[in-house]
Amino acid sequence: MKVLKFGGTSVGSAERIRHVADLVAPRGKNIIVLSAMSGTTNSLVEIADYLYKRNLNGAKETINILESKYLKTLATLYDRHESREMALREIKSCFNYIRSFAARDVFTSVEEKIILAQGEIMSVAMMTILLNERGYHAESLPALEFMKTGENGEPDTNAIALNLRALLDKYAEANIYITQGFICRNHRGEVDNLQRGGSDYSASLIGAAVEAEEIEIWTDIDGMHNNDPRYVEGTRPVHELHYEEAAELAYFGAKILHPTCVLPAKVNNIPLRLLNTMEPEAPGTLIYNSITGPSIKAVAAKDNVTAVKIKSSRMLLAYGFLNKVFATFEKYRTPIDMIATSEVGVSLTVDSARFLPEIIDELKQFGTVTVDRDMVIIAVVGNLEWTSPGLETRALKALHDIPVRMISYGGSDYNISFLIRACDKVAALNRLSSTLF
Repeated sequence: MKVLKFGGTSVGSAERIRHVADLVAPRGKNIIVLSAMSGTTNSLVEIADYLYKRNLNGAKETINILESKYLKTLATLYDRHESREMALREIKSCFNYIRSFAARDVFTSVEEKIILAQGEIMSVAMMTILLNERGYHAESLPALEFMKTGENGEPDTNAIALNLRALLDKYAEANIYITQGFICRNHRGEVDNLQRGGSDYSASLIGAAVEAEEIEIWTDIDGMHNNDPRYVEGTRPVHELHYEEAAELAYFGAKILHPTCVLPAKVNNIPLRLLNTMEPEAPGTLIYNSITGPSIKAVAAKDNVTAVKIKSSRMLLAYGFLNKVFATFEKYRTPIDMIATSEVGVSLTVDSARFLPEIIDELKQFGTVTVDRDMVIIAVVGNLEWTSPGLETRALKALHDIPVRMISYGGSDYNISFLIRACDKVAALNRLSSTLF
C-alpha cells in the first residue's frame, strides 16, 4: 500500500480533481490524502477573522463567495445527476455548518479550527463521490476519527496507527481510500490541525502508521530543484536525496516539502517521492536512506532572518555565559538557526522577530547587543562530510565578492550555511548555481 498526497493546486478546479482521479484510480488499494481546494483555507481564515470581530455581514458575504466557487466546480465535475446531487448535499451541509457560527454569541479558536477543517472535508467528499461514480469502491477515512495529537501538541503515533488500522479493517472491501490532510483532534477531543507541514505531515504520519511501501507527495513542480527557479534560470530536479539532505533543504526554504514530514518517513525507513501532478511521467525526487558519494546536491535560501550579536569581555573563560544567552531565547520560545562563537562574543540568527525587543532588552544584561535585520541564510546541501576536502572551498569561491556575515559548517554533514544581506540573495543563488552545478 502507498500513500499519495495531493495539495491544494492539484485539486484546485473540476478539471484538476478529475485529473487526480485519473491518476489514482488505476493504481489500486492506496490511501489518498487531500488538501483543501486552493484558496479555500485563506477564505476560511478570513471568515473566522470576521466572526472574531463580530462582522457578521462580512463573514456571510465571504461564505457566499466561497460557496459559489464550489457550486461552479460541482456543475462540471460529475457526469451523472445523482452524483452531482449527492455532492451538492455534502457541500451545502458544510457551508450551512459554517454559517451556523454566525449565530453564536461566542467565537474562539475552537470554533475557528472547526471552520478551517471544512476545506479538507469537502475535498474528500467530492473525490470520493467522483471515484464511486466511475465504478471504484472508494471509502472516505475521516481524519477526525484517527489523527490525534497529545497534550504537547505532537502527533500521538500509537493512537493514529491503532485507529487507522481499525478503519481499514472496517472498510477492507474498498478499492481505494480517501482522507483529509492537515486536520486532527487534540487530546481534549476538539477539532484541531497539524499546523506545521499540514497535509504533507498527515501523509507521512499515515505512511508510518500503515507501514506504507512509499509516500508520494504530488504538487505542481517536478520534484525538489537544485536551486530556486523563481530566481535562477535553468534549475533542474534533484533525482535522489538522503532524508537528511531533504530535511535541510526543506527547512532552509525549499517550499515543496515541509521538514516535519521527513521524520516519520525516515524513522520508519519509508521512501518519499515528490512528483508533479501536471507531469506525472516525470521521475521527480526520491528521498530515502541512501548516501551517495561526496557531492553538493542543491541550494536553498531562508528569508526574513535577523542576526543578533552579544559581545562581552565577561564571556572570556566564563562558565554559564552561553547557557544564559540560550535561556533567554528559550524563555520567549524563539528558535535559533545559526550560531558562531568567539572568545568575547556570540552571534546567532532567528527567523521570528515577534519577541525580539524583549529578548534584546534581557540580553543587554550580559553584554553589548547589535542586531542585523533583513538577512538571508543560504544553505548549500549535499553529502558534505568533513573528510571530503574541497566542497566547502567551492561554495566559498562562489561567494568571493559577496559579504558574508556568518558561516555555519560542521553542525551537520549535509549543510553549509552562509548568512548574507537580503539584497545579495539573488546574486548569491546565481553565483552558487553557476559555480556548483
